[in-house]
Amino acid sequence: MRRPPLARPHSRSLVRPAVFALLLATLGAQQAHAGLFDDDEARRQVSDLTIKTNERLDTMARAQIELSNQIQGLREENARLRGQVETLTYELDSAKKRQQDFYVDLDGRLRKFEAPPAAEAKPGDDGKAPADAGQPAAKPPADPAAETREYEAALNLFKAGKVKEAAAAFDAFVRTHPNGTLAPSAQYWLGNAHYALHDCKKAIDAQRVLLAKWPDSPKAPDALINVATCQQELGDAKAAKTTLEAVLIKYPDSSAAATAKSRLKKK
Repeated sequence: MRRPPLARPHSRSLVRPAVFALLLATLGAQQAHAGLFDDDEARRQVSDLTIKTNERLDTMARAQIELSNQIQGLREENARLRGQVETLTYELDSAKKRQQDFYVDLDGRLRKFEAPPAAEAKPGDDGKAPADAGQPAAKPPADPAAETREYEAALNLFKAGKVKEAAAAFDAFVRTHPNGTLAPSAQYWLGNAHYALHDCKKAIDAQRVLLAKWPDSPKAPDALINVATCQQELGDAKAAKTTLEAVLIKYPDSSAAATAKSRLKKK
């Protein structure tokens, strides 16, 4: 007996839609998984970007604080320098005044030197017998004009910036003319020359010689100011303060007293 043929075309028509549906489901699952992976990567990138942004903001904030501190420091330094400029200006004006007073004093002394000397008395004019020839002759007085020339030569060296040569010249002057009219001023400038040579110890010693031998000299108040300056530079602020106070006590009406008051206010 012959079997009837199988219905194959109908079976194939049923399998194809099922396979197609399975493929669609598989593709959908893969796309969903890919979508989840993309979201995680995006979140990670956003997190990294947020961290980097915060780090940059922190760095900028620290830089801004540092810049602000630097600006404040510059303002304080500017104020300090301005104060120093004002102080130096005042001291320069005082120095100019002292220098002017010095030249006025020197001019007065030179005018006295230029006056004609009194006529010398001849032996026997006063009715007295001449001195015994056996007695040693009196030492002739120093020539004021020569003394002035030596002093001016030393001072000109100092003005020309030849400080070392000026110091030697002033030292020679006070040795040659220890009791001369210009000896106090020469001693004063000897101290200034040592100070200009950055030798504060010698400068103090020179000014103290002036103060000991000629305490009433017009240079004495300024000599004390110079001593105080050297003491301060040597790091002895206490001694400098004592010296400035001595200026006010010994020479209260001098121009140096104003300088001493100004410096004491800053201590």
